[in-house]
Amino acid sequence: MPDVSQAGRPLWQQVLDDLERRIHAGEIVDRFPTDRELTERYGVSRHTVREAVRRLRARGLVERQRGRGSFLNEAPLQQPLGGLYSLFRAVEERGLEQRSEVLALEPTHDADAAARLQLPADADLVHLQRLRFAADEPLALDSVWLPADLGRPLLDVDFGRTALYDQLRERTGTVVTAVDETLEPLVPDADARSLLDLDDDEALLRVRRLGRSGQRPVECRVTLIRGQRFLYTSSWRAGQPPPG
Repeated sequence: MPDVSQAGRPLWQQVLDDLERRIHAGEIVDRFPTDRELTERYGVSRHTVREAVRRLRARGLVERQRGRGSFLNEAPLQQPLGGLYSLFRAVEERGLEQRSEVLALEPTHDADAAARLQLPADADLVHLQRLRFAADEPLALDSVWLPADLGRPLLDVDFGRTALYDQLRERTGTVVTAVDETLEPLVPDADARSLLDLDDDEALLRVRRLGRSGQRPVECRVTLIRGQRFLYTSSWRAGQPPPG
């Protein structure tokens, strides 16, 4: 039952406070209790329980997995703003199995991508699209366009478990030395929601990247990342120019 010392506070708030206490104390690990288990434990209505759980999900503490129930959410993958990130390495460094499902790896034409790569609108490109996983959980939808001379040597690569930048270096001698990125929140469409198995209230982060080798644009990338599983960070230290 909720703490009687909280009398007067909404029941959902009392349940929420106790659930947060139990999570931080390590009393709830991995699988999160079902609505039925919570209603029996706290002696409250299902509506009250669902409101408390909804707020836990909004705070990123609990995640629903279709067909499996609810689980405590792992800490999000972190990436410093302004850093050259590799989704492959970010996942591996967390001790999670990284894998990708390749949705497309083919020659193509794309006027918008070509323009960003400073190429003619009808330039030959190679398009690589992957659904990226952390363990068994879909994490991001990653689309990359490369100039044809760099992309063609990669057409026979198995990108299920390897990093694009490693293959660019090994097969073409190309090293990405600079990256410009923009980050924006995005309301997912039906296709992205289905591919990434998103909750109804879950948003995406869209990262647009232009990678260069020296002065040459060599990579145009658009990545849709689950907002609940990826965290961009920033920091400042005395002695550096103050932000803003």
